[in-house]
Amino acid sequence: MAAPGVEERGLFARGVRAVLGGWAALQLAVAQGFGGPRGPEKAAWLAGALQDFFTQNADLEEEEVEEFLAEVMDNEFDTAVEDGSLRQVSRELVTLFARASRGDAGGVGEALGALARRGPALAAALAAAQPAEGPAPAPPLPQGEGPSSAEEEEEEAMECSPPPPPPDGWTLGGGGARGRPGLGGGGGGRPGPRPG
Repeated sequence: MAAPGVEERGLFARGVRAVLGGWAALQLAVAQGFGGPRGPEKAAWLAGALQDFFTQNADLEEEEVEEFLAEVMDNEFDTAVEDGSLRQVSRELVTLFARASRGDAGGVGEALGALARRGPALAAALAAAQPAEGPAPAPPLPQGEGPSSAEEEEEEAMECSPPPPPPDGWTLGGGGARGRPGLGGGGGGRPGPRPG
């Protein structure tokens, strides 16, 4: 397929943004922070990367696009997409690219209209998936009903004291060379026996 002209690339760019904007797996990954704090920037980068991928590779098959998307979702968003949407998104992108490359503005517009009609359902799904504000804080206890100061001291001492050594005798301690932490085996700074 010949490289698309400026107008065709613009049509395809609109299509890519619409497809990615309606892809629940990507939008949930961004909304839930799976891509880290730069998730929205990664999603925008993906739109540009897809446009480059299509214009630099002639006659892409759906499976190639699917593999590309799966790799990006895994590497950039720590997300394994297993809901079948990779195939659907790949198919939509291949179809849009073919239409845009032919200059079929009507066909691209029709596809964009269909994607827009999915928008309300996606917005509802995203709203339902938003994490709650967190558990409500426990109400304050009335005077005299909380733990006694002796109980608080015992609890604090338990939190601060080192744990008892394990039954096999191996401990993590400061007995390493030059004061660095290391495995302590009771060997006076020498390495102990290797665990079997």
